[in-house]
Amino acid sequence: MDVRPANARELEVWDDLVVTPGGGHVYQSMAWARHRATSGWRPHHLVAADGSAVLALERRWPFIGGGSAYLPRGPIPAGDARAMAVRLDAFTGWLAGAGIDVVASDAEIPASSGYPEQARAIGFGPIEEIQPSRHRLTLPLGHGVDETSALAGIAKATRQRIRAAERAGVGVIRHDRLPPDAPLGAGFLWPGEAQEVALDRFYDLLLETGERRRFSFGPRADYVAWWGAALAAGWLVLLEARSSEGEPLAGLLLYRHGGRLSTVHSGDHAATRRSHPGSLHLLRWRAIQLAIREGCAEMDLGGVDVAGARRPPAEGEPTYGLYEHKRSFGAMWLELSGAHERVLRPRRYALGRALAGAARLVRRP
Repeated sequence: MDVRPANARELEVWDDLVVTPGGGHVYQSMAWARHRATSGWRPHHLVAADGSAVLALERRWPFIGGGSAYLPRGPIPAGDARAMAVRLDAFTGWLAGAGIDVVASDAEIPASSGYPEQARAIGFGPIEEIQPSRHRLTLPLGHGVDETSALAGIAKATRQRIRAAERAGVGVIRHDRLPPDAPLGAGFLWPGEAQEVALDRFYDLLLETGERRRFSFGPRADYVAWWGAALAAGWLVLLEARSSEGEPLAGLLLYRHGGRLSTVHSGDHAATRRSHPGSLHLLRWRAIQLAIREGCAEMDLGGVDVAGARRPPAEGEPTYGLYEHKRSFGAMWLELSGAHERVLRPRRYALGRALAGAARLVRRP
């Protein structure tokens, strides 16, 4: 299948090709391409003869030429597993011709589709994940699902926490790309402050949450810049829970793409769990309500799989509590195909990796 760079018209409507269709992802967007370009990645917007498209991010090796390419959450799902593998093979062929030595892809395709076997047939092998999670917890919507039926599908204890938070006067601020006169919908409040302030505060909240849960984040400037760009493009929503006195309690960051809302990050203050224990429960319920009101086919509650093992957490493991929390909303475990890699030029790939690693050590302060 022939592949070529996108033309000017296709670049104008790029997000309509790879973000808004079912299965699309914000990491295929023009906003993500521009953001990654600021940290040294070279974006390629590629279109195949069958009309499919993919964003490929290239990083060159130092000194020797060649480089690596990553198709972030791409190609987006379309057709059966065989058709997806044909597309992946075609895009890989174009990249090989452009001097790329290794191609990585982590399309969000169910493992039950047979895609992992099709990927292996064209030379791709499984690798450890590039993004935090391989699998996700999914809550199907559509087909007559409304807010009443969605609430009824939530576990009783979780419903009680949601109602308790509402009775305690917890409000949910919605940071979104909306005109000033747009209706927010029942259950949401206007921010009343610059979005940059809220995003910066949310980063602080994630740092605090990460210390408790033993995970870390990259530089503040990079995260906040990306969140701001995604929000401006309409791909990101930040929900913030506040007490009746206006005190920030918890936050939930979501991507709007591919016919779904996807949970990206969540966090709360340690004190919140004592003073307002239902704050995160209320935020997740508001996210489900928003997904239903926007006609989404799915509410993606994000991943909780065990790193390395990539399976549902067992009782006693660090993420088991979060797993049970998300399942209490009626979400189901969805096993995805995971990240794969094809090495095109093994010798230059090995040398390039070594040189790139050495360069990172030299740059380290």
